Amino acid sequence: MINLTKKSLLSFTLIAAMLFSLIPSLTSAAEADQISPLSSGPQAYVDAMQPGWNLGNSLDSVGSDETAWGNPRITKALIDQIAAQGYKSIRIPVTWNNQIGSAPNYTINASYMNRVQEVVDWALDANLYVMINVHHDSWLWISHMENNRNEVVAKYNAVWTQIANRFKNHSSKLMFESVNEPRFSDGGTTSETKAFQMLDELNVSFHRIVRSSGAQNAVRPLVLSTLEASPTQTRMNELYNTMTKLNDSNLIATVHYYGFWPFSVNIAGYTRFETDTRNDIDQTFNNVYNTFIARGIPVILGEYGLLGFDQNTGVIEQGEKLKFFEYLTYYLKQKNITHMLWDNGQHFKRTAFTWSDPELYNMMKAGWSGRSSTADTDLVFVKKGAAVQDKSIPLNLNGNTLSEIRTNGQLLTAGQDYVLSGNSITFKSGLLTRLTSSGQLGVNAVLTAKFNRGADWNFRVIQNDKPVLRSTQGSTASFSIPTTFNGDQLATMEAVYATGGNAGPQDWTSFKEFEYTFSPSYASGEIKLKPAFFNEVRDGEIILKFHFWSGEIITYKITKNGSSVTGNVS
Repeated sequence: MINLTKKSLLSFTLIAAMLFSLIPSLTSAAEADQISPLSSGPQAYVDAMQPGWNLGNSLDSVGSDETAWGNPRITKALIDQIAAQGYKSIRIPVTWNNQIGSAPNYTINASYMNRVQEVVDWALDANLYVMINVHHDSWLWISHMENNRNEVVAKYNAVWTQIANRFKNHSSKLMFESVNEPRFSDGGTTSETKAFQMLDELNVSFHRIVRSSGAQNAVRPLVLSTLEASPTQTRMNELYNTMTKLNDSNLIATVHYYGFWPFSVNIAGYTRFETDTRNDIDQTFNNVYNTFIARGIPVILGEYGLLGFDQNTGVIEQGEKLKFFEYLTYYLKQKNITHMLWDNGQHFKRTAFTWSDPELYNMMKAGWSGRSSTADTDLVFVKKGAAVQDKSIPLNLNGNTLSEIRTNGQLLTAGQDYVLSGNSITFKSGLLTRLTSSGQLGVNAVLTAKFNRGADWNFRVIQNDKPVLRSTQGSTASFSIPTTFNGDQLATMEAVYATGGNAGPQDWTSFKEFEYTFSPSYASGEIKLKPAFFNEVRDGEIILKFHFWSGEIITYKITKNGSSVTGNVS
């Protein structure tokens, strides 16, 4: 725990009293609170921020303006809608690089500063806690600090001096984050020890600049990140040492988390939310808790999600994705860690104000207050032409009880349509026969299980047949296997050389990374092999195995000769 001396405690009290006396004179819409949100302490402040949301790929975009990465211009209506969705805090990442003038003043473009303030004020008016930062500047120029220290430090200090002065009279519900995912490797730094020293220097300078600017900044919560926002023990220890040295009770630690890497990108056969992925959550946030929270330093998980979402949100199968988010939000709540969803526009639509994946939102929202029930899978396959059998699926009730199951609004009959026995549910063959009587391949029905608490769980009843892959020709730049999926869904792909050894990127595993190396298109009926796959494949025969969620495995052979590729059913 950070300990304050009697002298610093007295100073803190006097400063707070002086600030409080000034509050009535402030007139901005984002003026200081009459009762500071900090009055109950920094942990209570962070608790009140739960849950949080990131306004990603907007003001942090690297380009001419906030629309450079494809998102529309931010509106007050969007900010109000985020509050209406139940979020209590918003992280507004800001990249300043293109808006900073030349040395020695490094003056920030006035219109850009005004725009940042406009968005901040909208968020404060919506009664949200707000975090702003120095974002992609981290790799654009701060990362070059080792070889260009004087310029980087002068520029960094100038930027924070201007931000601090602009916002010093704003509500203490606004907090500053010194730098997003600070790293120095882009600038050529190879020594982690040196990186720690540079980050410590920046954080100490940031702290001095903000605190000395006065007004609300004398006590404003300041957020400091580990190196690269990584929650490894060594990096957290270094941040703890910096925070202890600063001896300031209004500091908050932050890390980011995108899951156990093989599951997060769907590689090496980690298609399911299994023990390794769950244990990674446990171990990571046990360490975060023990390093910071148990010692009196609150923590914000400034970004979280799955790395596969960088490709698309379908990289992880829907039910497995939901189980990950259900468990993660539950465990963070257990550890008193406030979390802020990373959303670059793929989750909450910024003009329609709807969720791209309502199931995911409902699961996360339920996790803000308790646990939801899940199942071993959300897929119930019925093979076309085969005798229909009862299907038993283990449940993860998580302390809840099943209330009912409906399909298309109709209530199913317990004991007749399904049987619940302990932690297992069995869908009867008669129900499945009735639901798939049309003979249509694909999803025939959705069975919605409701529980006494938490989000619903949807079982998708799928009639399937064996997928059919066809021979084809193409090139390393453009190669797709014509595929009739017959209602099935692709889980993963293996690639090995006919002569032995794993083929393609990350050749420590035969299971390739979903979407990065291969991608199914159910609409166009094909499986695409990406140029990234062929970039690391030598000439010769490669045996592919396509694993489907029904359990089907289809073997296919490709032959690469220079840039030419042929494919044949094996």
